[in-house]
Amino acid sequence: MDGTTTEDRRKELKVLLTQMEAQPSRDWSTERERVAVLQKLIAADETAHA
Repeated sequence: MDGTTTEDRRKELKVLLTQMEAQPSRDWSTERERVAVLQKLIAADETAHA
């Protein structure tokens, strides 16, 4: 099985942000935590490959 790539994380982040924008009145607490984790992972990967 292949590991998760930065591109996979970017796609997941985009999907979450799109969903959150489409339904702003919903409780997105769990998803916001995931967004923060994804952003940190993406940033760390970009720093490692810079």
